[in-house]
Amino acid sequence: MERDDLAAWLRLTLTPGVGNETARQLLAAFGLPEAIFRQTPAALRQLVSPALAEVLLGEPAELHHQLDATWDWLQDQPARHQVVVLGDAGYPASLLAIEDPPLLLYLKGRLDLPLDASTSLAIVGSRNPTPQGALNARQFSQALGQAGLTIVSGLALGVDGAAHEGALAAASPEPPRLTTIAIVGTGLDRVYPQGHLQLAHRIAEQGLMVSEYPLGTPPLAANFPRRNRLIAGLSCATLVVEAALKSGSLITARLAAEQGKDVFAIPGSIHSTQSHGCHALIRQGAKLVESAQDVLEELPRAAGLQATASGAPDDTTGTAESHDSLLDAMGFDPVSLDALQARTGLDTARLQARLMTLELDGNVARLPGGLFQRLAQT
Repeated sequence: MERDDLAAWLRLTLTPGVGNETARQLLAAFGLPEAIFRQTPAALRQLVSPALAEVLLGEPAELHHQLDATWDWLQDQPARHQVVVLGDAGYPASLLAIEDPPLLLYLKGRLDLPLDASTSLAIVGSRNPTPQGALNARQFSQALGQAGLTIVSGLALGVDGAAHEGALAAASPEPPRLTTIAIVGTGLDRVYPQGHLQLAHRIAEQGLMVSEYPLGTPPLAANFPRRNRLIAGLSCATLVVEAALKSGSLITARLAAEQGKDVFAIPGSIHSTQSHGCHALIRQGAKLVESAQDVLEELPRAAGLQATASGAPDDTTGTAESHDSLLDAMGFDPVSLDALQARTGLDTARLQARLMTLELDGNVARLPGGLFQRLAQT
């Protein structure tokens, strides 16, 4: 893209009062952005209000700063930084089918690899998952990545981060493909949350970072629900690992369903609020899954996938430790030390020693409030 072309697209997106829908109407009527700004006020008033027509004929105050910053960013790593605009050959075709496709997409990472929604799966969930939820996200992501799927998520804390980590762990040089795609709610020159800075760098090395927001955009609360339509749009299906009833993950699931795509949900404890959103999705028709293989069997359109998912979670009985009497007494819901004493008859010292051993072995997680939870492992 030439600098003058970039300037015109940025001017259109930065003009106050011009959203995606208005911009698309203007583009449909006049062609490229440069042509819009050559129109007379009378011509513009055929589509927009007189006030907005006047605004369109003036340059946004931040245009030159934004243009300089974006152009420098593109020139800094031209093989890894890109801006694609609506109508470009490189614009993801799957986003053209969503309700509100963005005018510009900022891309950072493996631009040499194809972005194919037909072999991409969104994995989303709670920012505050249970230990089992975080483990499920990583294990499902790794198994599905090993089967050939690109994992799409939002780089948020919790399930999103675990999903990206699992996908990166499944990375293989052959065949070359995007391991994971992070759709973010900030400019690509920023990382939010800051704790995921190294994770974002790794994603850019093996996958792709995507944003519709200009460079320098801070983590504004309104941006994150909006980016969920892109998570759904760049995937052939969505898997919800854990979610409360009021959760951004349910927005992504709803958008996927509205786009005619499969929605999967992992059930959890009836006592966990982080499972209630998944249970609601299942009641509404989402497909209950207990293993990565369950997901693969429902995606016949995803060409090139392996027939089975190596290392996929295939049951909830855990490892050989599952027959440990203490683990049997715990079940899979969070439980207190007092309740475990009542169930097992063990004295406090012996019980705490056993719990410590199981925790070090990765079979038990310690939760806030003095609770413990058994973890199902593959």
